[in-house]
Parts: sequence; structure tokens; C-alpha cells
Amino acid sequence: MISKKLAAEIINLGSSTGADFVEIFFEDTTSKGIRVENGKVDGLSQSNVYGVGIRLLKEFRSVYGYTNDVSKKSLTKLVNKLSASFSSPRVIEEINEDFKNKPVPKINKKVNWAKNVPNEEIIDMLKNCAGIIHGYSEKIVRTICAMNISDTNIQVFNSKGETFKDFKEYSRLALMSVASDNGKIETRFDGPGSQSGWDYFIKDINVNDIALENAKKVILMLNAKECPSGRFPVIIGNGWGGVIFHEACGHQLEATSVAKGLSVFSNMKGEKIANDIVSAYDDGTISNEWGSNNIDDEGNPTQNNCLIKDGVLVGYLVDDFNGRRMGEKGNGACRRESYKYEPTSRMSNTYIANGKSTKDEIIANTKLGLYAVAFNGGSVNPATGDFNFGCSEAYIVKDGKILEPVRGATLVGNARDILKHIDMVGNDLALGQGMCGSVSGSIPVNVGQPTIRVDDIVVGGRGGSINEF
Repeated sequence: MISKKLAAEIINLGSSTGADFVEIFFEDTTSKGIRVENGKVDGLSQSNVYGVGIRLLKEFRSVYGYTNDVSKKSLTKLVNKLSASFSSPRVIEEINEDFKNKPVPKINKKVNWAKNVPNEEIIDMLKNCAGIIHGYSEKIVRTICAMNISDTNIQVFNSKGETFKDFKEYSRLALMSVASDNGKIETRFDGPGSQSGWDYFIKDINVNDIALENAKKVILMLNAKECPSGRFPVIIGNGWGGVIFHEACGHQLEATSVAKGLSVFSNMKGEKIANDIVSAYDDGTISNEWGSNNIDDEGNPTQNNCLIKDGVLVGYLVDDFNGRRMGEKGNGACRRESYKYEPTSRMSNTYIANGKSTKDEIIANTKLGLYAVAFNGGSVNPATGDFNFGCSEAYIVKDGKILEPVRGATLVGNARDILKHIDMVGNDLALGQGMCGSVSGSIPVNVGQPTIRVDDIVVGGRGGSINEF
């Protein structure tokens, strides 16, 4: 930690050359990782990330630097280097060490489980998962089962004379299997995570069932036929299926790109961008969820931000700095990976809201198409909205029934186009945990949606025409 007296000195130095806002971000993160490969402990690591990031703003300009040396000499050197970017008279008053404590909502409850659960207990769980996966089929040639845990404490001081403290606790189980048969290779990854501690893994979810499902699905897809190609309806499964909305549309609604006109949705608030049945939210206030926080990294309380309401774009994810260009205040969406990154607007728990259809109704109303359940990556061009996503689990749907699995499917489309082609939305909303990478680093996020149907989208595959199935 750094003292209030030192914080005031650094802030006053930072604002001496014309910066209109100065912020000091202190972080202390302890992380632990345990990895079991092919049933044997392959690694047990522990690390400590400790340091300070300093941000100076002047109108629409920002400069940022960081150091893991939190001495007065080091911080003075850093802030002097940053303040040299500006050369104007002081525009804000000097502050003293009498910082006002900013209130922090208690959305996430602190659990401290990483300090209380023995490593041996975690290792036993990981070995058990590996045994379940390996034992399902001799075609499964590799397993990696890991637990990653981090405990973060932060304190922020700013030139408004405010200070606040917060914490973040993450834990995630990672199960990966690799299956091989006659030159074909298939992989499967499952990664449930939470901020609820050890109870999440031993009470809230059934880890053994997840491991068995992992094994079943990797073998199922290993033996599947190649996916057909063409334009036809695609049903996208709930939970992790929301990664398409997250990547293709969610990033386009962050002020990071919107404020500079680099998003396909810039300057479109109030316009119709989706089918009437589509509403979408980013909710950072779900207690102890993977993507939730008490406050964002600028100290603004997290919110349940409505992004799309009945097909109309009603809001963006805004941080205070990019909000300057937009004429908007931050709405709790400013995040970063660590003190080494300048914060900016990012998603938290982002999802398409429940509709009125059931999953069975959506399937029954599909004459011929694809049912895409899980995804293994993709890419998006934020300037154009063009995207492509690979499906790690998909099935042919014919005459309202789910038929055989297919492998190698790729969905290709455009963010502005796909939202208008969502013609059915289910009522089985679920969330899926992931890590999101962007300009402020890699952060925990939830993606989510109920089962939805896109009535027309390009599907890439090597299995010929869908009419052959």
C-alpha cells in the first residue's frame, strides 16, 4: 500500500503541467495454479503481482505508466516522466492528504477460500476428473485438469480527492481433453468459474458430471461427419453460445471503439439494430458471478446496463475517459487486467435476455439447419462487424429433430446483420465463463443467452450440401 501523504504528493506533481485528472491505481494480487496432466501433478505455482499504475488525463488525451517499485523515488520518477507529456499551467487545485473514502457496494462477498482449502484436496479433485475423462475411452490420449485461483486487493487515489478500496477473488476449473483416431484429432475444453469459492465446485456444480460430459463430447465429435456448407438457419445453444453476441456485437458497444467512431454501432443510439424480440444486457451486479465487481476500476458502482431493448440500441458501455467524447458519464464498465494496463470500457456479464419460445419449440420449427452448441474461437473486425466462429459441437436439424453430430462448422456473418436475423429467442437463459482479451488486458467475463435461432447465416464446412443429410 502507499500512504495518503505520498499519494497526494504524486497527484500534485502529476497535475502540475496541465493534466485535468490524475489517478493512482495500487494492486496486490496473489495467484495459485495447480495442474494435473494425464493424471499426474504437472505443476503447482504461486505468484504475486504487486505494483502501481498512474494515469494522467487532459481533455481527450491520456498517458499511462506503471511500476512494481512503490517507493517515493520510483513513483516520483514515473509521474514526472508522464507529466512531461503536457506543458500547460495547472488547471486543477492541489489536494492534501485528507482523501474522502468513496463508498463501495458489497455485491461480491469475500470468501478467502484459497487460503483455507489444502492443495491436496484440490489435487484429489483434479486427479478424479482426469480419471473420469481418461477412463471413458482409449481414444482420449491426453487430459489437462487445472485449478487457477487469484485474490486481488486494490486501492485507488485520484485528483478529485477520493480514495477507495476493493477486492476480487476468482477461481476456475479447466478441463481439456484430446482424442485421436486414424489421423483425426479433436479437443474439448470446459472451464466453469466463479467468485463464490470452494463451495461452488463441491456444491453448486457437479464436477464429475462435467468431466464425464467432456469425455463424451470429445469422442462424439471425433467420430462426427464433416459439416455441410451453405446458407441456412442455425440454432445457437444457450450459455456459451452467447460468445457470438459478446465478440461480434458486445465489443462494438464498448465506448473504447464507439467514442472514436470505430464501431459499426457508433452514433446509433435510439436506432433499430435488431429484431423486436432481441433485448440484451451487461450486468456487473450479479453477486459473486464470474464477471461481476463491486465497483469498476474508476470507482463507479457496477450497473445492470441495458444495451438493446426490443431491438433498439439504448445504451453503450462507458468509462469516464471515453465518456468525455460521448458526453456521457461512466456506467461502471471500466476494467483492466492489472496495474500494467490502462483501464477502459469492457464487458462483465453480457447476455441476450430470455424470450418466449422454448428450446423444443425452436427445434421443432426448424425444417433444415444446424444446431451449434459450443464454440472454439473466432475473429471479428470491429470496424466492419464481420466475424467468423468455429463450432466445437454442432448437429444437423431436420424436420424439427436433432440428428447426427457434425464437425468443422464455421459461422460467418456481420454484427449488424445477425441481430436482425434472430427470429426466435428461447426462455432458457444460461451463462458461460470465459476470459476476454482487449486493449486493457485479459479479464474474466460471462457470456450468455437463451437458445436462439438465426434464420439465415453462412455456414462453412467440408461436408457438401446440407440437403445430402
